[in-house]
Amino acid sequence: MPLLQSSIAVKEIDCCLYTVRMMSAHKPIVVVGSVNFDLVARTPRIPVVGETVSGVDFQTFFGGKGANQAVAAARLGARVSLIGQLGDDAFARQLRSGLEEAGVDTSAVGEVPGPSGVALISTDEEGENSIIVVAGANGHVTADLLDEHEDLIRNAAIVLTQLEIPLETVLHLAELTTRHKVPLVLDPAPALALPDSLLHSVNWLTPNETETAALLETEFAAPEEAAAALLERGVHNVILKLGARGCYVATGDGRRRRVPGCKVNAVDTTGAGDAFNAAFAVAFSGGQDAFASAAWATAVAALSVTRHGAQASMPSQNEVDRFLSLTESLKA
Repeated sequence: MPLLQSSIAVKEIDCCLYTVRMMSAHKPIVVVGSVNFDLVARTPRIPVVGETVSGVDFQTFFGGKGANQAVAAARLGARVSLIGQLGDDAFARQLRSGLEEAGVDTSAVGEVPGPSGVALISTDEEGENSIIVVAGANGHVTADLLDEHEDLIRNAAIVLTQLEIPLETVLHLAELTTRHKVPLVLDPAPALALPDSLLHSVNWLTPNETETAALLETEFAAPEEAAAALLERGVHNVILKLGARGCYVATGDGRRRRVPGCKVNAVDTTGAGDAFNAAFAVAFSGGQDAFASAAWATAVAALSVTRHGAQASMPSQNEVDRFLSLTESLKA
């Protein structure tokens, strides 16, 4: 599919101008997604195919894109419920405890025979990473599980999901959120080509550059062109995550804005996209407009990459406020 040129003027806004104050939400944020046990090795550089490199450190963390987003939203002060599955292995109890200690409601997290999901992660000295995910129990997050918890979805302020669970489940979730008029935020990761029938039901699509290329089946072009092409596919609104360069927001009503990144010393980018999605959902469901929400989410994601791990790196709202205050004082 050819990329479409946008004729809408782009406005620049500074992510660090926003210290977001949300209204208390009566409805919870609901996350449908994966729960993983992360095995993380730090190396001077990520090996190429067939190469062995010596690692300098090894740690374990709680992860999974669904769990990461749930924990991030809870730490930012939201009421959060997670719909997912754990195995019956030694990791399951630790993973559930980690979610509950972060303030996530796990009553919709089931247990199935077999292993929990795991992720094998390599990070280098620049904070970049490569990740192998083994689905395990996440492969059992089914449409039936969603039907079992349809009331939870119906009463959500906003629903977040990703692609570390079966695509059939994501398609069914889109049907449920459309039926109940609940906003759906889709993080299309891992990168995968998606049917237009799904994209038509997505209120906010939040791909990074690699995921955008997979969705459009072409190399990533200018953000303006890529966002226009995704909107042409039927997505209601698009936020392109551009890493250290911030993000680009394109709404279905024709508004376009580029949000620059906040400058930080990155040590580990694992979970940064999850921090962004969670923060956007918290701010947006709490009454902020899309652009203020995206700007605040950019700052939350920037703060997360200054720490190691996925869930371990997710900041609290007080930490984000202090970060933004320090940023503003340095600019003054």
